Amino acid sequence: MKIARIREADERCGWALVDADDGRVQRIRAPFSHWASRLAGDGIDALDLNTASIDLADVQLLAPVDPSARVFGVGLNYLTHLTRLGRKEAPPHTIAYLKPDSALVDPGGVIQYPAVTRQLDYEIELVAVVARRLTDEEDATECLLGYTIGNDVSARDAGKALGSLDLFTQKALDRTAPIGPWIATLDTFGGPGQPERDMTLRINGETRQHDNTRNMIFPLAELLNFVDARVALRPGDLLFTGSTCGVGLEDGRFLRPGDCIEAEIEGIGVLRNSVGPQRILPPRRRNGRLGIP
Repeated sequence: MKIARIREADERCGWALVDADDGRVQRIRAPFSHWASRLAGDGIDALDLNTASIDLADVQLLAPVDPSARVFGVGLNYLTHLTRLGRKEAPPHTIAYLKPDSALVDPGGVIQYPAVTRQLDYEIELVAVVARRLTDEEDATECLLGYTIGNDVSARDAGKALGSLDLFTQKALDRTAPIGPWIATLDTFGGPGQPERDMTLRINGETRQHDNTRNMIFPLAELLNFVDARVALRPGDLLFTGSTCGVGLEDGRFLRPGDCIEAEIEGIGVLRNSVGPQRILPPRRRNGRLGIP
């Protein structure tokens, strides 16, 4: 199944079941908290669907994030990416961070080029969507609703003047985290376990990143347990799971205003976005202490 968050012509927002082949959606009447944890057991009956369907072209796809959810990310998770940046071996554990809801960008939406960077980078990532809290299950991925696509757009020059990592500037910038176009439920991936799906990112039609999620250093179950040991995951939470090689940091080809980005993951679909003009701060608000290049 594919489940999207949509905005209808009358401005109502909610969840819907997507039939991408027929180009139709059916609105889910119950709130996320009522059906997400039941979907694995009850299937489509858990959704309480509106009997009438709507043309997919007549609704706006929104980032498939419940309003109460948090968005987490992890890094250092593909060895090819690390070795191209000069690291010779896998790290002992991942690193994690939080993204504010103001960072999210809808499918088809415009990525804001922030004022505080000259090195805006792209990173395709598989994003896990949590359906219920973790308990003592053998495989932590049993807690998932499914997966969507994320583009973890990052300010690579953040923290250079400090000589240290500045994850707030790098990962939390307004309108820099496209997510979508919908959630492919766990059954689409054969149930719980480590996903093994090809992922590709293209800029203006040119392939920049290509890999398979089987190549993660830290598998999904380990990532979920890592985050949950620090911040207990809740239904609706999202987890960006790291990106592979081919990013702009490796060859200096960073994003530019006007670029069109397509992030594609096998079994989910294609997330398309464009890059808008760079945000300009008024002269009085620009100085060295703001960390603006």
